[in-house]
Amino acid sequence: MIHQYILTMKTYCLYFILFLFVETSAFAADPFVFTKGSSSWFPLALKGMPASIMTDVSDKGVLRAVNDLHEDLKRVTNCLPLTYLANAVIIGTVGQSALIDRLIKEGKIDRNDLAGKFEKYIIQTVENPVKGVDKGLVIAGSDKRGTIYGIYEVSQQIGVSPWYWWADVPALHQENLYVKPGKYTDGEPAVKYRGIFINDEAPAFQGWCVEKFGGVNSKMYEHMFELILRLKGNFLWPAMWGNAFYDDDPINGVLANEMGIVIGTSHHEPMGRAHDEWRRYGKGEWNYEKNPDTLREFWHSGMERMKDYEAVVTVGMRGDGDEPMSAETNIAFLEKIIKDQRRIIEQVTGKKVEETPQVWALYKEVQDYYDKGMRVPDDVTLLLCDDNWGNVRKLPNVKMPKRKGGYGMYYHFDYVGGPRNYKWINVSQIQRIWEQMNLTYSHGVDKLWVVNVGDLKPMEFPISFFLDMAWNPGSFNADNLLLYTETWCARQFGKKYAAEAARLLNLYTKYNSRVTPEILNDQTYRLDNYNEWETVVNDYKDLALDALRLYNLLPVAYRDAFDELVLFPINGMCNLYEMYYAVAMNRYYAQSYDMRANGYAGKVKECFARDSLLTVHYNKEIANGKWAHQMDQIRIGYTSWQQPFRNIMPQVEYVYRQEPEEKRFIEKDGYLSIEACNFARAQGAGAIRWQVVPDLGRTQSSVTTFPQNVYPEDNEEVFLEYDLQTVSSGNVEIHVWLAPTLNFNANKGLRYALSFDGGKEEIVNFNGHYDGLLGSWQGERIIKQATKMKVSHAGHHTLRVRVLEPGIVFEKIMLDFGGLKPSYLGAPESQYVTGSPFPAFPPVGVTTRLDHDQMTAQMELEYPVLPSRKEDFEKNHAKRIKDLGSDVKLQPQKAEEPEGNCVWDSEYHWLAGNAMRYQGVDESSADGYMPRKVLHLPVDAESLVALCAPRPLFIGSGDLTKGDAWVDPYGLYLTALAASPVYELLGKKGIVMDDTMSYHSMNKAVTPEAKDSYKLLRTERIASGPGRYGA
Repeated sequence: MIHQYILTMKTYCLYFILFLFVETSAFAADPFVFTKGSSSWFPLALKGMPASIMTDVSDKGVLRAVNDLHEDLKRVTNCLPLTYLANAVIIGTVGQSALIDRLIKEGKIDRNDLAGKFEKYIIQTVENPVKGVDKGLVIAGSDKRGTIYGIYEVSQQIGVSPWYWWADVPALHQENLYVKPGKYTDGEPAVKYRGIFINDEAPAFQGWCVEKFGGVNSKMYEHMFELILRLKGNFLWPAMWGNAFYDDDPINGVLANEMGIVIGTSHHEPMGRAHDEWRRYGKGEWNYEKNPDTLREFWHSGMERMKDYEAVVTVGMRGDGDEPMSAETNIAFLEKIIKDQRRIIEQVTGKKVEETPQVWALYKEVQDYYDKGMRVPDDVTLLLCDDNWGNVRKLPNVKMPKRKGGYGMYYHFDYVGGPRNYKWINVSQIQRIWEQMNLTYSHGVDKLWVVNVGDLKPMEFPISFFLDMAWNPGSFNADNLLLYTETWCARQFGKKYAAEAARLLNLYTKYNSRVTPEILNDQTYRLDNYNEWETVVNDYKDLALDALRLYNLLPVAYRDAFDELVLFPINGMCNLYEMYYAVAMNRYYAQSYDMRANGYAGKVKECFARDSLLTVHYNKEIANGKWAHQMDQIRIGYTSWQQPFRNIMPQVEYVYRQEPEEKRFIEKDGYLSIEACNFARAQGAGAIRWQVVPDLGRTQSSVTTFPQNVYPEDNEEVFLEYDLQTVSSGNVEIHVWLAPTLNFNANKGLRYALSFDGGKEEIVNFNGHYDGLLGSWQGERIIKQATKMKVSHAGHHTLRVRVLEPGIVFEKIMLDFGGLKPSYLGAPESQYVTGSPFPAFPPVGVTTRLDHDQMTAQMELEYPVLPSRKEDFEKNHAKRIKDLGSDVKLQPQKAEEPEGNCVWDSEYHWLAGNAMRYQGVDESSADGYMPRKVLHLPVDAESLVALCAPRPLFIGSGDLTKGDAWVDPYGLYLTALAASPVYELLGKKGIVMDDTMSYHSMNKAVTPEAKDSYKLLRTERIASGPGRYGA
């Protein structure tokens, strides 16, 4: 026997169990486990004494799940199973368990809840279920997988994450737990087959399997099958890059069937044969016209091998090695291939061919065959596909009759191919996944959902979301996606840390989705427009600091999981962004022979080295090296669609000495920029409504119409309106940026109309003639449309955007009167009031030292001041601002904003100095400024402040109102003072024992006023917790 079981067939098996309540939501069964309850509740555990488990099932897959529940209970309770009959958990499948069938016969559970249902379970409390048991908790399934899902639902609610093994998520210990009386279920799945595809698995996944299991074999697949079932999936396309599921390990197929996993083969591997098997055993060409007998025998052997297993058979044929068929291949011949394959299926199985589930994948050029008229029998599932980049290519006509075989969808979180591979890190936003898969489901695609997940890690989060959505798409909407993220994080890291972890997870996937790391380079963002490069780098750096802070706050047991799921992906991408930004700055300064180029060249080298160190950390240090090789994937140095053989550092150069309620957007500098979600008015029609999808898109949020399968009638007005104030008139070019929705409606294209002030419309049709050619827009996840129009006069205007089709997702609208500059993210949104007149620092092309007064004035405009200091603020700085040529009004802090983020006029010197240092000012030059350095600080003080203090944190280094009375020029004393409570919190001796000044310069001691400010800094910045810019 391959596997040992604690439970024996048809034997009542009794185990102690303990349930742990964790927060659940509408995305799963209602919560039923609590830490407190009354005497009428089912006692799962009382003072560490758990209830028992009873089962008489013989199915090995169900027995495995019961054994897993037993192990899960040990993880939660640290208790060994003992016999105790007063309270019991009773497990079984309808029609296969005498225990369950007796409960139905006696009317203690309702047969109608399960009879004729697919993969459904109920979890129900029952009084005196069997003789000798006072209270029972029944887990009953309509079929094998229904029972298994019910068992794993209990595991999840006692606190064992489905990712406990694959992401090292710990379980929390509990003593007393109760089940509230009642019946619990999450119904039947909406999609019949729900699964993942392990693909493009070398070098990472392949190397890991070889090192840890000796190959891609049943030892590894046992863990994978369990994960799929815990996530309520049931389907797998196994690894196939040089691997062959059935041939590599004969136990693989037996184990999958035993555990309840439906196996298929990928879109280009028909009849249960892996492509690598043709390389191993095939004779002659992979060409049915020239080599039909050999291919029929090859396919016949595949069916013989899998005929007794639950499977979905792929039919059809592509070219050798996932390549297109020859251009000469005709439709009639392709239909003959499928007809011959179906004859083999019927011969081998001995059943009518329509009784064996089959799928035909309309992948790449195969969709062209379908569009040209190729058809397959009605019982074959048509597997529609995205464009490999998460954009659905084709959907059924909602008005056409349903097919018996239905439709499926093959989706991607990972891809190898043009314009560039994306394999290393998660770049799939659940907002986009939801929008596209909701579009898919609303068009009747519900037979099979399978997603390419590459190496599986680090795609944990989108895998969970995809499979949860496949179970119940209706439970998700645009407004609860962040709630889902928080619920998911609560299961991995605990409720206390879930909100912040969810914020980090949501933001990093949003940032990552802007451009894949393999496409990212020094020219992606603009140095010269909108301070774009520095902004996106700082976004990642802020995220990395917050992630590190949360990592240090988490209990040690959760840190490996957090590192794998949140911290490493953020650190990896942050480092990559810093590297390419440094490349851009290096090349910019090198053009003018500016020696600051050398500093940025060093930064590139530092980041490239750090990338290797991060890889070593993930592969060798997290979970004591459990995930060796999982981060081996190449991500730096691409020059074509295919990856290089190793990471290659970018080339560098060295230089040597020789808001109102009604939004009216205001034109400035010859352009207007509007986030599409910030419309003034939105009008629907009939069932059609507008829906903002939070965080979908490059910058803010997107807006689209729902339901996604309802098309506006010709006389219906479905539009958005934007109010504008222009100073220009005449020609204008309107740039509309859209999510990359493809022409899923039989290549008719997607249309919208633009008009000003109720005037003539310009109808725009995008992707109307898209023929499947790949382009950088797919990797960049954006479609850009430009339309030339005229504005009759300067002044107030209303721009109307009317849709003629569903599925159009608007992200950004920009009006170019001649001043719009190129940028990757588009111009920042225009204001309705004048913004800060000061440029970003340092302005591109300016190589002189920065002016402290100008920096100070800008910071005072961007950040609030204490209300109590308002008069001093205006008095001390109005003249300076005026001298700088600005007529901008002062913006003191609003009364409702927290004081923990306030700044004083004595706090800008440090900021100016550090801004200069980070921008490469030569500290040794005569006119350079020597800012505070890490080496000047007490040990760890800077890191502790960065981790624990709310941002923005300005450490004062003098009082600008006292003339030249500079004190503590490096900020040493105040940094130490701010860090001291953190040291004390960690049980260490404080750095500063009192509030007396220990450092002065120019014989000027600290003034009493400044001393009061220091005390306030200590109490407000450290003790009060995060403020507006904090976590």
